[in-house]
Amino acid sequence: MTVLDDILLADPRALTALDTGGVLRGAATAGAQVRSAAQGAADARVGDLAGVRPRALVLVRRPGASGPAAGLLTAVLGPSSPVPVVVVDTVPSWIGPLDVVVAHTADADDVELADGVAFAVRRGAEVVLSAPTDGPVASAGAGRARLVEQRIPVPPGLDLPRALAVGLVVVGSLGLLSSPLDPGLDALADQLDTEAERNQPAHEPFMNPAKSLALRLADRTPLLWGTDPLGAAAAVHAAGALATHAGVVAHADEVGRAATATGLLRALDHAARESDVFHDPFDDPDGGAEAPPPRLVLLATGEEDPGQVTLRRAGRMWQSADVVHPVDEIARGVPHAPLLRAGLLASRFDVAAVYLGLATRSIDPGHLSTGAGREES
Repeated sequence: MTVLDDILLADPRALTALDTGGVLRGAATAGAQVRSAAQGAADARVGDLAGVRPRALVLVRRPGASGPAAGLLTAVLGPSSPVPVVVVDTVPSWIGPLDVVVAHTADADDVELADGVAFAVRRGAEVVLSAPTDGPVASAGAGRARLVEQRIPVPPGLDLPRALAVGLVVVGSLGLLSSPLDPGLDALADQLDTEAERNQPAHEPFMNPAKSLALRLADRTPLLWGTDPLGAAAAVHAAGALATHAGVVAHADEVGRAATATGLLRALDHAARESDVFHDPFDDPDGGAEAPPPRLVLLATGEEDPGQVTLRRAGRMWQSADVVHPVDEIARGVPHAPLLRAGLLASRFDVAAVYLGLATRSIDPGHLSTGAGREES
Protein backbone atom coordinates (compact mmCIF):
# COMPACT_ATOMS: atom_id res chain seq x y z
CA MET A 1 0.00 0.00 0.00
CA THR A 2 1.36 3.42 -0.95
CA VAL A 3 1.49 6.13 1.70
CA LEU A 4 0.56 9.72 0.95
CA ASP A 5 2.99 12.40 2.10
CA ASP A 6 0.53 15.06 3.32
CA ILE A 7 3.41 17.41 4.21
CA LEU A 8 4.53 17.31 0.58
CA LEU A 9 0.96 17.92 -0.56
CA ALA A 10 0.90 21.17 1.44
CA ASP A 11 4.24 22.38 0.09
CA PRO A 12 3.77 24.06 -3.33
CA ARG A 13 7.50 24.46 -3.95
CA ALA A 14 8.17 20.80 -3.28
CA LEU A 15 5.27 19.77 -5.50
CA THR A 16 6.50 21.96 -8.33
CA ALA A 17 10.04 20.63 -7.96
CA LEU A 18 8.79 17.03 -8.04
CA ASP A 19 6.55 17.66 -11.04
CA THR A 20 9.40 17.47 -13.53
CA GLY A 21 7.04 16.54 -16.35
CA GLY A 22 4.86 19.62 -15.93
CA VAL A 23 1.79 17.47 -15.35
CA LEU A 24 0.15 19.96 -12.97
CA ARG A 25 0.68 22.71 -15.52
CA GLY A 26 -0.83 20.50 -18.19
CA ALA A 27 -3.88 19.78 -16.04
CA ALA A 28 -4.41 23.52 -15.59
CA THR A 29 -4.80 24.02 -19.35
CA ALA A 30 -8.28 22.47 -19.51
CA GLY A 31 -10.05 25.76 -20.19
CA ALA A 32 -7.45 26.79 -22.74
CA GLN A 33 -7.85 23.42 -24.47
CA VAL A 34 -11.58 23.99 -24.85
CA ARG A 35 -11.08 27.44 -26.37
CA SER A 36 -8.31 26.22 -28.65
CA ALA A 37 -10.38 23.27 -29.83
CA ALA A 38 -13.39 25.50 -30.51
CA GLN A 39 -11.22 27.84 -32.59
CA GLY A 40 -9.60 24.90 -34.35
CA ALA A 41 -13.03 23.49 -35.18
CA ALA A 42 -14.05 26.85 -36.62
CA ASP A 43 -10.90 26.94 -38.73
CA ALA A 44 -11.66 23.41 -39.94
CA ARG A 45 -15.15 24.60 -40.92
CA VAL A 46 -16.94 22.11 -38.71
CA GLY A 47 -19.76 24.66 -38.56
CA ASP A 48 -20.49 23.87 -42.23
CA LEU A 49 -22.20 20.72 -40.97
CA ALA A 50 -25.14 22.90 -39.89
CA GLY A 51 -28.32 21.61 -41.46
CA VAL A 52 -26.91 18.12 -42.06
CA ARG A 53 -29.07 15.35 -40.58
CA PRO A 54 -26.86 12.24 -40.62
CA ARG A 55 -28.07 8.67 -40.75
CA ALA A 56 -25.79 8.04 -37.75
CA LEU A 57 -23.27 9.90 -35.63
CA VAL A 58 -20.30 7.55 -35.24
CA LEU A 59 -17.93 8.21 -32.34
CA VAL A 60 -14.66 6.33 -32.75
CA ARG A 61 -13.24 5.31 -29.40
CA ARG A 62 -9.45 4.96 -29.41
CA PRO A 63 -7.04 4.53 -26.47
CA GLY A 64 -6.90 7.67 -24.34
CA ALA A 65 -9.38 10.51 -23.99
CA SER A 66 -11.68 9.60 -26.87
CA GLY A 67 -13.41 6.88 -24.82
CA PRO A 68 -14.45 9.13 -21.92
CA ALA A 69 -15.31 11.91 -24.39
CA ALA A 70 -17.61 9.54 -26.28
CA GLY A 71 -19.26 8.54 -23.00
CA LEU A 72 -19.85 12.16 -22.04
CA LEU A 73 -21.22 13.04 -25.49
CA THR A 74 -23.54 10.04 -25.46
CA ALA A 75 -24.81 11.05 -22.02
CA VAL A 76 -25.31 14.66 -23.15
CA LEU A 77 -27.37 13.56 -26.14
CA GLY A 78 -29.27 10.92 -24.18
CA PRO A 79 -32.09 8.75 -25.50
CA SER A 80 -33.79 11.75 -27.09
CA SER A 81 -31.08 12.16 -29.73
CA PRO A 82 -32.77 12.61 -33.12
CA VAL A 83 -30.19 10.34 -34.78
CA PRO A 84 -28.54 7.10 -33.67
CA VAL A 85 -25.26 7.59 -31.80
CA VAL A 86 -22.89 4.69 -32.39
CA VAL A 87 -19.73 4.27 -30.30
CA VAL A 88 -17.17 1.98 -31.95
CA ASP A 89 -13.51 1.08 -31.56
CA THR A 90 -12.94 0.99 -35.32
CA VAL A 91 -14.78 2.57 -38.24
CA PRO A 92 -17.59 0.13 -39.19
CA SER A 93 -17.81 -1.45 -42.63
CA TRP A 94 -21.28 0.03 -43.24
CA ILE A 95 -20.07 3.63 -43.04
CA GLY A 96 -21.28 5.77 -45.95
CA PRO A 97 -21.98 9.27 -47.27
CA LEU A 98 -24.97 9.77 -44.95
CA ASP A 99 -22.89 9.35 -41.78
CA VAL A 100 -20.77 11.70 -39.67
CA VAL A 101 -17.64 10.26 -38.03
CA VAL A 102 -15.89 11.92 -35.08
CA ALA A 103 -12.48 10.68 -33.97
CA HIS A 104 -9.91 11.97 -31.50
CA THR A 105 -6.41 10.78 -30.75
CA ALA A 106 -3.19 12.10 -29.31
CA ASP A 107 -1.26 9.35 -31.10
CA ALA A 108 -0.23 10.59 -34.54
CA ASP A 109 0.86 7.04 -35.46
CA ASP A 110 -2.38 5.17 -34.66
CA VAL A 111 -2.33 2.97 -37.75
CA GLU A 112 -5.73 1.38 -37.07
CA LEU A 113 -7.38 4.79 -36.82
CA ALA A 114 -5.52 5.99 -39.91
CA ASP A 115 -6.93 3.05 -41.87
CA GLY A 116 -10.42 3.80 -40.54
CA VAL A 117 -10.23 7.49 -41.46
CA ALA A 118 -9.01 6.64 -44.96
CA PHE A 119 -11.85 4.15 -45.36
CA ALA A 120 -14.48 6.61 -44.10
CA VAL A 121 -13.44 9.44 -46.41
CA ARG A 122 -13.22 7.02 -49.31
CA ARG A 123 -16.82 5.98 -48.61
CA GLY A 124 -17.89 9.63 -48.61
CA ALA A 125 -18.63 10.07 -44.91
CA GLU A 126 -18.15 13.41 -43.19
CA VAL A 127 -15.14 12.96 -40.91
CA VAL A 128 -14.16 15.33 -38.10
CA LEU A 129 -10.72 14.41 -36.84
CA SER A 130 -8.97 15.79 -33.75
CA ALA A 131 -5.33 14.75 -34.00
CA PRO A 132 -1.74 15.97 -34.34
CA THR A 133 -1.11 17.46 -37.76
CA ASP A 134 1.86 15.21 -38.55
CA GLY A 135 1.74 11.46 -38.98
CA PRO A 136 -0.36 8.75 -40.60
CA VAL A 137 -3.64 9.71 -38.89
CA ALA A 138 -3.69 13.27 -40.22
CA SER A 139 -2.43 12.13 -43.63
CA ALA A 140 -5.20 9.57 -43.89
CA GLY A 141 -7.76 12.34 -44.23
CA ALA A 142 -5.95 13.49 -47.38
CA GLY A 143 -7.55 16.92 -47.14
CA ARG A 144 -11.06 15.43 -47.09
CA ALA A 145 -11.43 15.13 -43.31
CA ARG A 146 -12.06 18.22 -41.20
CA LEU A 147 -8.84 18.19 -39.19
CA VAL A 148 -8.92 20.04 -35.87
CA GLU A 149 -5.31 20.70 -35.02
CA GLN A 150 -3.77 19.93 -31.65
CA ARG A 151 -2.50 23.36 -30.60
CA ILE A 152 -1.81 22.92 -26.88
CA PRO A 153 0.49 19.95 -26.17
CA VAL A 154 -0.26 18.27 -22.84
CA PRO A 155 1.10 15.19 -21.06
CA PRO A 156 -0.69 11.90 -21.77
CA GLY A 157 -4.12 11.52 -20.23
CA LEU A 158 -4.91 15.24 -19.98
CA ASP A 159 -6.51 15.88 -23.37
CA LEU A 160 -10.14 15.11 -22.51
CA PRO A 161 -11.13 18.82 -22.67
CA ARG A 162 -9.97 19.00 -26.28
CA ALA A 163 -11.69 15.76 -27.28
CA LEU A 164 -14.93 16.77 -25.57
CA ALA A 165 -14.92 20.28 -27.04
CA VAL A 166 -14.52 19.02 -30.59
CA GLY A 167 -17.37 16.55 -30.09
CA LEU A 168 -19.58 19.27 -28.65
CA VAL A 169 -18.92 21.54 -31.62
CA VAL A 170 -19.97 18.70 -33.94
CA VAL A 171 -23.21 17.86 -32.15
CA GLY A 172 -24.00 21.55 -31.77
CA SER A 173 -23.43 22.17 -35.48
CA LEU A 174 -25.61 19.18 -36.37
CA GLY A 175 -28.38 20.57 -34.17
CA LEU A 176 -28.59 17.40 -32.09
CA LEU A 177 -28.85 19.16 -28.71
CA SER A 178 -32.18 20.10 -27.18
CA SER A 179 -30.97 23.69 -26.77
CA PRO A 180 -28.26 25.67 -28.60
CA LEU A 181 -24.77 25.10 -27.25
CA ASP A 182 -23.66 28.73 -27.51
CA PRO A 183 -22.32 30.08 -25.23
CA GLY A 184 -21.89 26.66 -23.63
CA LEU A 185 -18.28 26.15 -24.69
CA ASP A 186 -17.27 29.57 -23.41
CA ALA A 187 -19.01 28.81 -20.13
CA LEU A 188 -17.29 25.43 -19.93
CA ALA A 189 -13.89 27.00 -20.54
CA ASP A 190 -14.56 29.66 -17.90
CA GLN A 191 -15.59 27.03 -15.35
CA LEU A 192 -12.47 24.98 -16.07
CA ASP A 193 -10.29 28.07 -15.64
CA THR A 194 -11.95 28.78 -12.30
CA GLU A 195 -11.47 25.17 -11.23
CA ALA A 196 -7.78 25.36 -12.16
CA GLU A 197 -7.46 28.45 -9.97
CA ARG A 198 -9.05 26.61 -7.01
CA ASN A 199 -6.71 23.66 -7.48
CA GLN A 200 -3.41 25.49 -7.85
CA PRO A 201 -0.51 24.11 -5.74
CA ALA A 202 -0.27 27.23 -3.55
CA HIS A 203 -3.72 26.61 -2.06
CA GLU A 204 -3.94 24.58 1.15
CA PRO A 205 -6.06 21.39 1.02
CA PHE A 206 -8.98 23.00 2.84
CA MET A 207 -9.14 25.60 0.02
CA ASN A 208 -8.17 23.21 -2.77
CA PRO A 209 -10.88 20.67 -3.73
CA ALA A 210 -8.47 18.53 -5.75
CA LYS A 211 -6.00 18.22 -2.86
CA SER A 212 -8.88 17.51 -0.48
CA LEU A 213 -10.11 14.79 -2.81
CA ALA A 214 -6.63 13.29 -3.07
CA LEU A 215 -6.40 13.13 0.72
CA ARG A 216 -9.76 11.36 0.97
CA LEU A 217 -8.79 8.81 -1.67
CA ALA A 218 -5.35 8.06 -0.23
CA ASP A 219 -4.92 4.48 1.02
CA ARG A 220 -8.40 3.60 -0.20
CA THR A 221 -9.93 1.66 -3.05
CA PRO A 222 -12.11 4.28 -4.77
CA LEU A 223 -15.61 3.28 -5.80
CA LEU A 224 -16.68 6.04 -8.18
CA TRP A 225 -20.39 5.74 -8.83
CA GLY A 226 -22.35 8.22 -10.91
CA THR A 227 -25.88 9.03 -9.86
CA ASP A 228 -26.81 10.07 -13.42
CA PRO A 229 -25.50 9.27 -16.92
CA LEU A 230 -23.13 12.25 -17.08
CA GLY A 231 -21.89 11.51 -13.55
CA ALA A 232 -21.26 7.88 -14.52
CA ALA A 233 -19.34 8.99 -17.64
CA ALA A 234 -17.26 11.37 -15.52
CA ALA A 235 -16.61 8.49 -13.10
CA VAL A 236 -15.19 6.35 -15.91
CA HIS A 237 -12.81 9.16 -16.81
CA ALA A 238 -11.90 9.64 -13.14
CA ALA A 239 -10.98 5.97 -12.78
CA GLY A 240 -8.75 6.27 -15.83
CA ALA A 241 -7.12 9.42 -14.43
CA LEU A 242 -6.34 7.67 -11.13
CA ALA A 243 -4.79 4.75 -13.00
CA THR A 244 -2.76 7.01 -15.29
CA HIS A 245 -1.45 9.57 -12.84
CA ALA A 246 -1.45 7.77 -9.48
CA GLY A 247 -1.31 4.05 -10.24
CA VAL A 248 -4.58 3.60 -8.32
CA VAL A 249 -7.15 0.97 -9.30
CA ALA A 250 -10.73 2.26 -9.02
CA HIS A 251 -14.18 0.90 -9.82
CA ALA A 252 -16.44 3.17 -11.89
CA ASP A 253 -20.09 2.63 -12.75
CA GLU A 254 -23.60 4.01 -12.56
CA VAL A 255 -24.95 3.65 -9.01
CA GLY A 256 -27.89 1.43 -9.98
CA ARG A 257 -25.67 -1.10 -11.71
CA ALA A 258 -22.94 -0.83 -9.10
CA ALA A 259 -25.42 -1.66 -6.35
CA THR A 260 -25.82 -5.15 -7.84
CA ALA A 261 -22.15 -5.93 -7.08
CA THR A 262 -22.83 -7.67 -3.77
CA GLY A 263 -19.15 -8.15 -2.94
CA LEU A 264 -18.52 -4.42 -3.14
CA LEU A 265 -21.57 -3.73 -0.99
CA ARG A 266 -20.25 -6.10 1.68
CA ALA A 267 -16.86 -4.39 1.53
CA LEU A 268 -18.53 -0.98 1.95
CA ASP A 269 -20.51 -2.17 4.95
CA HIS A 270 -17.39 -3.73 6.46
CA ALA A 271 -15.45 -0.47 6.00
CA ALA A 272 -18.30 1.47 7.61
CA ARG A 273 -18.20 -0.84 10.65
CA GLU A 274 -14.44 -0.39 10.97
CA SER A 275 -14.87 3.38 11.02
CA ASP A 276 -17.05 3.04 14.12
CA VAL A 277 -15.05 4.18 17.19
CA PHE A 278 -16.56 1.28 19.16
CA HIS A 279 -15.53 -1.34 16.58
CA ASP A 280 -13.27 -4.11 17.90
CA PRO A 281 -10.96 -5.24 15.05
CA PHE A 282 -10.23 -8.52 16.86
CA ASP A 283 -13.94 -9.34 16.79
CA ASP A 284 -13.99 -9.55 12.97
CA PRO A 285 -12.40 -12.53 11.21
CA ASP A 286 -11.91 -10.45 8.03
CA GLY A 287 -10.29 -7.53 9.83
CA GLY A 288 -6.80 -8.54 8.78
CA ALA A 289 -7.42 -8.11 5.06
CA GLU A 290 -4.56 -6.22 3.45
CA ALA A 291 -6.52 -4.65 0.60
CA PRO A 292 -7.14 -0.91 1.04
CA PRO A 293 -10.66 -0.37 2.33
CA PRO A 294 -13.13 1.02 -0.20
CA ARG A 295 -14.25 4.63 -0.26
CA LEU A 296 -17.50 5.38 -2.04
CA VAL A 297 -17.58 8.62 -4.00
CA LEU A 298 -20.87 9.59 -5.64
CA LEU A 299 -20.48 11.81 -8.69
CA ALA A 300 -23.57 13.85 -9.53
CA THR A 301 -24.29 16.37 -12.26
CA GLY A 302 -28.08 16.65 -12.22
CA GLU A 303 -30.43 18.97 -10.41
CA GLU A 304 -31.85 16.41 -7.98
CA ASP A 305 -30.32 15.64 -4.58
CA PRO A 306 -27.82 12.78 -5.10
CA GLY A 307 -28.94 11.02 -1.92
CA GLN A 308 -32.51 10.78 -3.14
CA VAL A 309 -31.34 9.58 -6.55
CA THR A 310 -29.20 6.92 -4.90
CA LEU A 311 -32.10 5.77 -2.74
CA ARG A 312 -34.35 5.49 -5.77
CA ARG A 313 -31.88 3.79 -8.07
CA ALA A 314 -29.98 1.60 -5.60
CA GLY A 315 -32.67 1.06 -2.96
CA ARG A 316 -30.48 2.41 -0.17
CA MET A 317 -28.16 5.22 0.86
CA TRP A 318 -24.61 5.22 2.22
CA GLN A 319 -24.13 7.79 4.95
CA SER A 320 -20.35 7.44 4.75
CA ALA A 321 -20.18 8.24 1.03
CA ASP A 322 -18.40 11.30 -0.30
CA VAL A 323 -20.70 13.24 -2.60
CA VAL A 324 -19.14 15.39 -5.31
CA HIS A 325 -22.02 17.46 -6.68
CA PRO A 326 -20.71 20.89 -7.73
CA VAL A 327 -23.94 22.84 -7.32
CA ASP A 328 -22.12 25.53 -5.35
CA GLU A 329 -19.88 26.15 -8.34
CA ILE A 330 -22.59 25.76 -11.01
CA ALA A 331 -26.03 26.66 -9.70
CA ARG A 332 -29.21 24.85 -10.59
CA GLY A 333 -30.94 26.25 -13.63
CA VAL A 334 -27.79 27.45 -15.40
CA PRO A 335 -27.92 26.52 -19.12
CA HIS A 336 -26.20 23.19 -19.73
CA ALA A 337 -25.47 22.93 -15.99
CA PRO A 338 -25.10 19.10 -15.99
CA LEU A 339 -22.55 19.29 -18.81
CA LEU A 340 -20.62 22.04 -17.05
CA ARG A 341 -20.60 20.03 -13.82
CA ALA A 342 -19.39 16.91 -15.67
CA GLY A 343 -16.51 18.87 -17.18
CA LEU A 344 -15.64 20.28 -13.78
CA LEU A 345 -15.73 16.81 -12.18
CA ALA A 346 -13.43 15.40 -14.86
CA SER A 347 -10.96 18.26 -14.37
CA ARG A 348 -11.06 17.97 -10.58
CA PHE A 349 -10.30 14.26 -10.67
CA ASP A 350 -7.50 14.83 -13.18
CA VAL A 351 -5.77 17.24 -10.80
CA ALA A 352 -6.57 15.12 -7.72
CA ALA A 353 -5.01 12.09 -9.44
CA VAL A 354 -1.88 14.09 -10.26
CA TYR A 355 -1.62 15.32 -6.66
CA LEU A 356 -2.13 11.77 -5.40
CA GLY A 357 0.57 10.43 -7.72
CA LEU A 358 3.03 13.12 -6.70
CA ALA A 359 2.34 12.86 -2.97
CA THR A 360 2.60 9.07 -2.92
CA ARG A 361 5.53 9.10 -5.34
CA SER A 362 3.91 6.02 -6.86
CA ILE A 363 4.91 7.05 -10.38
CA ASP A 364 7.61 9.17 -11.97
CA PRO A 365 5.83 12.31 -13.22
CA GLY A 366 8.65 12.99 -15.63
CA HIS A 367 7.69 9.75 -17.38
CA LEU A 368 4.26 11.23 -18.16
CA SER A 369 5.51 14.07 -20.32
CA THR A 370 6.34 13.43 -23.96
CA GLY A 371 6.92 17.04 -24.96
CA ALA A 372 4.56 16.73 -27.92
CA GLY A 373 1.64 15.55 -25.81
CA ARG A 374 1.43 12.14 -27.43
CA GLU A 375 -0.08 9.30 -25.47
CA GLU A 376 1.80 6.15 -24.80
CA SER A 377 0.28 2.84 -25.66
